[in-house]
Amino acid sequence: MSALLFAALMLPPPAGAASEDFDYFEANRTLIRNGVQAVLMCNGLFTSGRSLEQVFDQELAYMERVGGTVGTAAGGDYTIDSERRMVGVGSDEARIRAVFRTGVGCVVMAPHQTPDDIGGLPELKMSPPAGDPAAIDWPDGDRTGPPVLDGIDAAALNAASDWAFKRESAEQVTVSLIVLRGEDIVHERYAEGFDRSTRTRTWSTAKSIAVTLIGMLVDQGRLRLDDSLDIDWLPAVDHPASDPRQAITLRHVLNMSSGLYPVDSFDLEYATGSGLAYWAGASSAAGARRRGLIREPGTFWDYENYDTLVAVYAMKQALGDEKTYREFPRRALLDRIGMRNTLVSTDRFGDFIFSSQVYTNARDLARFGLLYLKNGVWNGERLISEEWIEFVRTPAPATLDSGTEYGGQFWLVPDGRSDVPADAYTTAGNRGQFAIIVPSRDAVIVRRGLDYGKQGFNPWDLTREVLKAFPPPAD
Repeated sequence: MSALLFAALMLPPPAGAASEDFDYFEANRTLIRNGVQAVLMCNGLFTSGRSLEQVFDQELAYMERVGGTVGTAAGGDYTIDSERRMVGVGSDEARIRAVFRTGVGCVVMAPHQTPDDIGGLPELKMSPPAGDPAAIDWPDGDRTGPPVLDGIDAAALNAASDWAFKRESAEQVTVSLIVLRGEDIVHERYAEGFDRSTRTRTWSTAKSIAVTLIGMLVDQGRLRLDDSLDIDWLPAVDHPASDPRQAITLRHVLNMSSGLYPVDSFDLEYATGSGLAYWAGASSAAGARRRGLIREPGTFWDYENYDTLVAVYAMKQALGDEKTYREFPRRALLDRIGMRNTLVSTDRFGDFIFSSQVYTNARDLARFGLLYLKNGVWNGERLISEEWIEFVRTPAPATLDSGTEYGGQFWLVPDGRSDVPADAYTTAGNRGQFAIIVPSRDAVIVRRGLDYGKQGFNPWDLTREVLKAFPPPAD
């Protein structure tokens, strides 16, 4: 299908024409609404260690905006099995359960599954890295001394912190803020009910962690940016070489310009696509590979969770076996830079949902940002190449005509914005999850949120406020 024809199909019908005014996805939306609540309740209780009241007040506050329907769980349509660490929401065929599994956090089950199926769900039993983090100096551990503020305006830094926490909009809920200058933590603050051990969902900040792991394989020559992904697309065809999706490269999917049919936009995010994998037990890997090509790869930017998950599937294929794949995030990255509190969740098939479903704390995200600030080197060892860092910071070619705000699974300073350094770049996740790297000011800024509603938190405004406390940049 040509891009012109696809665009025509997306136009509203002409005046007077019949319209499709029945929501044929309502059954899906019901499953997903129940699943959102089950997963967030399960992780809130058993991954984050928060109370049910806290989960209802904050994690689930945004449910009023999902499909225009208030969540049902706070009204009593749920069950909690503390022994199994399982939450169920909804009734009959629309009931969705999520259960905590060791090493991966909460896994969502399919509607037809029962507690008898828990034993078959994936888990990761790996020993923690050696040593007590409380006795290991930051950043490898958590032992810190008083902040070293030489040259930093403490009053301005505290004002920036108040700016982040004391929002005029009740929809912007900052739960943690960490500011680094070089390796040093110069500011750390938590909202009531949170501390440095509290894990919360990264949402799409997970994509930046995924691209880091993928970059390691590119650096090793096990994946190539501009080669065909050469994966088993679905549905299978008799002559795979003739499938036009063979033209899609790793660069295309990491730049969110695969050309594949959109399933997370045009009001379908909570009706189909990745929503069914995130919240209703569908296969994330199968769904990602089951989209047809509608545009020439690399020519159109469209933010799709499944583009990331196609890349993650290619990573899995490159790693070769299930055990290596399941252990790879910890062995290659997390354990090596002290991200001990980070859980990478999977779907029920064992595939990482690396587009959203990672749970971590603010300090671990600060370590992640610090790895990029240190240009990919940790304790003298290069973990990611300078070339890969340059790739993730380079505007996606398909964005050049519409504003160069997106690179390779990282977000960039918008065109025309002159109040923050142009070399800054950031992770970004729903509800306000940011790890902002500012190389020219030797700074990392981590903000975690539980935002809801339409008034999103702006990371570049935060960057502007924090950098007011830093010494002027060198000439």
